[in-house]
Amino acid sequence: MNEAEKQKYIVAAGEHFRELFAEQLERAERLKKRERVDFSKLDKIKIAIADGDGIGPVIMAAARRVLSALLSDLIADGKIELCDVGGLTIENRLKLGVSVPQDALDAIKSCHVLLKGPTATPKGTSMESANVTLRRELDLFANVRPVRIPSENIDWTFFRENTEGEYVLGSRGFDVPDTLAFDFKVTTDEGTRRIAKAAFDYAVANGKKSVSIVTKANIMKKTDAMFSEICHEVAKDYPTLELEDWYIDIMTANLVNKNIRSKFEVFVLPNLYGDIITDEAAEIGGGVGTAGSANIGDRYAMFEAIHGTAPRMVELGLAEYANPTSILRACELMLSHIGLSDRARILSSAIEKCAVVERKLTVTGDKDGAKCADFADYVIESLY
Repeated sequence: MNEAEKQKYIVAAGEHFRELFAEQLERAERLKKRERVDFSKLDKIKIAIADGDGIGPVIMAAARRVLSALLSDLIADGKIELCDVGGLTIENRLKLGVSVPQDALDAIKSCHVLLKGPTATPKGTSMESANVTLRRELDLFANVRPVRIPSENIDWTFFRENTEGEYVLGSRGFDVPDTLAFDFKVTTDEGTRRIAKAAFDYAVANGKKSVSIVTKANIMKKTDAMFSEICHEVAKDYPTLELEDWYIDIMTANLVNKNIRSKFEVFVLPNLYGDIITDEAAEIGGGVGTAGSANIGDRYAMFEAIHGTAPRMVELGLAEYANPTSILRACELMLSHIGLSDRARILSSAIEKCAVVERKLTVTGDKDGAKCADFADYVIESLY
C-alpha cells in the first residue's frame, strides 16, 4: 500500500469515527431524559407476542396457551390484551433488508411489553441482530437473568448492561481490506449508572448482600475501568451492600468452582461479558433450554428464552419436540415485571412441579421425549 492509499484510509476512518462519535455523544445526552411506566396505574396492559424463527413458533404457541389459561380472567375483563406481532421472521427481514421492520417496531411500541421467540441473524450480511436493534430502539438497558439451583445453594441474578459495549456499534466498524479492521466499544456514564442502580435496587429489595462487578478493567482501561468506578460511586447510596471486583476470565472459572460459587449473589457487568457468562450460568443451571431472560427499560420491556432458533432441530424435523421451559420462565419474569407477582409464582410452581418434581412428561428435544404442546398441556393442568 502506497502513501496516498494510506492517507485515503486515514481520512475515511477519521470521517467514519467522527460520525459515530457525534452520534454516541447525542445518545449519551438522551439517556439523561427518562420516561418510566407505572404498571399499577394502567387500565389495560398490552403484551406484544412475536413468534420469531426456527423453533420460535412452536414454543411461542405453548407460551401463548399457558398465558391465556393463567390470565383468562384478566383477559376477559379487558385488563390484559395479548397482541400478535408479525414481521419478525428472517424471511421478511431479509426481504426488506432491515433487522426489525418499521411496522413491527411500531406495533411493539404500541404495547407495554414484548414476549418474543428467538430470531435468526443472517450470516454473510452486515445486518445486525433483531435483538440488538430492539434493545436499542426500546432502550432496554438491563438484561436480567436468574439462575437458581436450590440443591447446590446457588441463587444468582445477573444484570447485564444491554445497550452499550461492543454491541452498540457492532456492525459499524472500519476495515482496510487485506490489512486490518477496527470495531468499537462504547461505555457511557448514565448507561453505567442506571444498570448499577438496577442491580443494587434488586439486591436490597431481595435481601442480598453481595454484588460482583465483572469487567476486564486491567486491559480495557478506559471503558471497563470507568464501568467499575461508576458502580462503586453509585454503591455509596447502598451501604448494606458488599461490592467485589472480578475479571471476566476469573469469574467464568469461579462459576464452575463448587467450593466458592455458592457465595455469589448478584452480578453487574458490561454487555459482552454478560452475554458470555450468563450462557455459562444457564448451562450450569440445567441448560440454555431451561432459562428465561428479561430485557428491561424505563418505558418498555422484552422477555425471551436465552437460546437461539435451533436450526438443526428444524432441519431434522424435531421442532415440535422443542422444550418450552425457557420461554415459560420468561413469561414468569414478565408477569413479575408487570405487577402480577402472584400469577408469576403460580406459573413458577407449575413449571417446577412438571419439570423437576413429578416429571410425568420429559422434553428431551428428540422423539424419545414429549412434544412441546403436550408439555404445555401438562403445565396448564398444574396451574391450579
